[in-house]
Formats: sequence, C-alpha cells, structure tokens
Amino acid sequence: MSATWLPSLITADPEAGFDLAIKLSRVAVKKTQPDDETRARLRAGYAEDFDALISISHVVATNFQTVAAANDYWRTTPAGS
Repeated sequence: MSATWLPSLITADPEAGFDLAIKLSRVAVKKTQPDDETRARLRAGYAEDFDALISISHVVATNFQTVAAANDYWRTTPAGS
C-alpha cells in the first residue's frame, strides 16, 4: 500500500476536522499551482485583500462541511435520540 497525503477524512474531533479542511484547501492550491515561486509571488496580492480572504474562508467552510459529513458530525448519540 502506498503512502498518501490524505489517508482518510475521518478525524478525532471537530477541531482536527477543521485543520483537515484547511489542509484540503491548501493542497488544492498547491496542486493547481505547483510552482512555489509563483504561489509566493501571488500570495502578496491576496494577503491584504479582504474579498480574497473571505473567499478563502468560503472554500475552507465547504471543505469543513465535507469532513463533518464524513465524520457524521461527530455525533456521540444516535441521530433522532
């Protein structure tokens, strides 16, 4: 079995799930723009752009929604109880 950067969407708790959502978002950017120098150059342009930062938050929120669903929203009791 080969090593993978994403062995599972399952996490221990919501905080770990949120960290995974951020990682998913960051890896998507790296896979879309694999050149480190280009990413570093572009980062300066959006680092102080409020609209860009809000857009990034939306991407992380969407990924967190996916991770939360995969973890059954970290329920400790059966749904409907």
